[in-house]
Amino acid sequence: MSELTLTVMRLGFLAVLWLFVIVAVQVIRSDLFGTRVTQRGARREAQRPQTAARQQSAPPQQRGQRGQRAQQSGGRQRRNAPSKLVVTEGTLAGTTVALQGQTITLGRAHDSTIVLDDDYASSRHARIYPDRDGQWIVEDLGSTNGTYLDRSRLTTPTPIPVGGAIRIGKTVIELRK
Repeated sequence: MSELTLTVMRLGFLAVLWLFVIVAVQVIRSDLFGTRVTQRGARREAQRPQTAARQQSAPPQQRGQRGQRAQQSGGRQRRNAPSKLVVTEGTLAGTTVALQGQTITLGRAHDSTIVLDDDYASSRHARIYPDRDGQWIVEDLGSTNGTYLDRSRLTTPTPIPVGGAIRIGKTVIELRK
């Protein structure tokens, strides 16, 4: 082998070795510092004026239809239906999310409705959504460590009773009136 070929191979091997070291340091850094958590309240406040401006810019007929739809969907809820989701244990203890008919996602991802800073939570861990009868359903989204409802591991979408405890790692969430 010529001296030039040997030198090029050594430099190539050195470059691959440094690339490996840089990737390993990035993985360790992300494990140590976790994902970035953003404040939800500030983001919602910034979005509210835009929504109001869109509604005011809509023709009066469409604004009336939106109001009728909101009244109809509000009329579907039962009197004893749950109205909030409360985190009772974990780093977010005391956090409350109002149930307004939308899907609630749980996980470590920064775009989740409830961002869990828990080592046992997946980025997209579970979701809670309403069904047609007004019941709320919890579904595990293929998480590694599982989602538990009153000490039983979920394998299928399951209705949540009022006061039922949903456990994801060290975090416990309850459905309340």
